[in-house]
Order: sequence, then C-alpha cells, then structure tokens
Amino acid sequence: MKNLKLFSIFFLTIAAIPASAEQRRKIIIDQDCSGPGGSNMQTLLTLIQSPAAEVLGITVVSGNQWRDEEVARTLRLLELIGRTDIPVVPGAVFPLVHRYREAKLWQATYGKVAFAGAWDDRWWHEPEVIPELLEGQPHTKASDEDAAHFLLRMVHKYPHEVTIYEGGPMTDLAIANAIDPHFAELAAGLVFMGGSLEPQTDDPEFLSAPRHEFNFWFDPEAAKSVLAAPWKRIVCTPVDISVKTRITDDMVADIAKSPNPVAQYVVKYFLKDQGGSYMWDELAAAAWLDPTLITRKVQRYMSVNVDHGPAYGDTLTWTEQNNPKLGARLVEIQQDLDLQKFNKMFVDLMKAPTPQAH
Repeated sequence: MKNLKLFSIFFLTIAAIPASAEQRRKIIIDQDCSGPGGSNMQTLLTLIQSPAAEVLGITVVSGNQWRDEEVARTLRLLELIGRTDIPVVPGAVFPLVHRYREAKLWQATYGKVAFAGAWDDRWWHEPEVIPELLEGQPHTKASDEDAAHFLLRMVHKYPHEVTIYEGGPMTDLAIANAIDPHFAELAAGLVFMGGSLEPQTDDPEFLSAPRHEFNFWFDPEAAKSVLAAPWKRIVCTPVDISVKTRITDDMVADIAKSPNPVAQYVVKYFLKDQGGSYMWDELAAAAWLDPTLITRKVQRYMSVNVDHGPAYGDTLTWTEQNNPKLGARLVEIQQDLDLQKFNKMFVDLMKAPTPQAH
C-alpha cells in the first residue's frame, strides 16, 4: 500500500510538470513580414508568444512589401522582443511567373485592385531598397540559407512533425515543392491564410471581385502548385472569415496595460501597417493553436485560376459532386469563429511575457 501511495504521488507530480520543448508543436512561419505592426507582425507574435508552439524559423517572402525590407523588419522585431535565437531566412523576391509590369497591364485592362502589396503605387520602391525603418534598423543578420532549403532541411530533420504556416504568397513553398517532391508529405500539414469564396462584407475590395484575394493573386502559379501537393492536411483561413475579425481600440487599450515588450510593440505600431484592422493572419495562427476557435467549417477541393485573363489569381473551389479531378486537393475551409474567445486569446498572448528559447 505504501508503494502504491508513493507511485500515485510520483505520477501526479509528473503530470503537473509543464509541457517540455519536445512536446510543443513545431512550426515554420512563411510570411510576407510587412510592418511595423499590423497583421503580419502580430501573427509572428501570436505564434512566438504561445507556449504550445516551437517556432523553428521565419522564412520571408515578398508580398505586402519587398522581401529585403520585410527581412529587416522581422530582424528588428525579434531584437525588440528578445528572441533573436529564431532564424530569419530570406525567401523569394519575385513570384514564379507574375511580374510588376504584367500586373500593371492587367489592372489597366481589367480594373485596379484595392491592394497590390509591394507593387502598390502608394509605397512603391525598388526591390533591393530598404527604407529607413520607423522601428529602427536591425543589428542582427538573416540566415545565409535560403527559405526553400531551410524548409526542406527542417521537414527532413523532423519528418511529419513540422506544420508549415503560410501567411503570404506561396512562392517559397512552391520552390521547395519543386526541388523535393516529398516536401509536402514530410510536413505535418499546411495552414494558410488565403483565398476568397463569397465573403459577406461591404468592403469595396471584395464586393465586385469576391473570389479575388491578394496572396493568391500576387503569385497564382505558386498557389496552384502548392495546393496540388500531397499534404496530409490543408487548412484555409479565407477572406470570408478573416473579415469578421477586427483589432479594436478596446483590445489595444487592454494590451497597453502590459509593460512587456511585445505588448508595447503592438500598441506603438497599431494600424500603421497597410492592411488595416482586419486580423487576416492572426486568426489562421490562433486557430492552429486552438482549433476550438472555429465554430463552422466546410471541405472543398481548392485551386487557383492561372489563365492570364480577368479571373487570373481567383480562388477556385469544387464540391465532391462537381470536382473535375484535375489534381486539386481537399481543403478544410474555415467559415465562422468564436470571436470573443479569439479576441481574448490574442490579447492575453500579446500581454504575456515573451517565452525564452529552450
């Protein structure tokens, strides 16, 4: 009986020990890291701040801004929050096929898009230019490795353990997939923000073009390639659900109560990003951390229109009944969320002390 009591005490003690680094879920963040502040940087922080996630690295792809500027902003963010141990790995500067001049001609022909990212005339500069950063220039350096090979090295090192999070155009993932056809099947799965089906919104960006979404449009060929790869699971956070979210003044005021560096960064640069107040990418990251945030979802076969006409870059989806069986994969598409629970989760993560490297 004495031995049984001792065993029970030992078991309860072990059960009470917090999860170790080995038990945290591994993730690589592939992101168009525009900043300072805004949805892209807040998504990095959502995953870095979570004790349930082990961020193996941040691979940076052109999208909202050019890659080199985004790399500098990411390095500076990590310096400000004390997490320079996380590798920042430069990815693709240009899409696979789509180019600036073609995008300008396309808009002249079929209508100007509301947001053109690095190609947008409102903040255009040449790809290699790194402007003076409002948050300060970084002192640390990016990795010498390129994004595609980093992605491949990690999934081979930790087969079936690494989730790939995609918050920008899918160029880096398409390149990795082209180098090694086993890339997708060696990952634990793909989680991404992108695509648009039929968002219920009065936002003029989507009223006349409900299937148009920036991440797909910037590099349609990459998205089509990635969505056809043999992932074990693909989860999509589309425009439809993202536009139900907002980072509000009340949330920012609550975050401001924390003296921690992450909270102060979020508050200082609130809404200075081009993307406005929608929490585009934060929701995709948060739902990976806690799937119970999503209250409704559907499954559809998904691809991207790569015909260089008026629907170039548009989201394509099919049900089981009308699937043309041309290689599209089944994707879990989020439709609705517990908004109050999501907002609380985000605020709590932003207010918390930053977990240190294990």
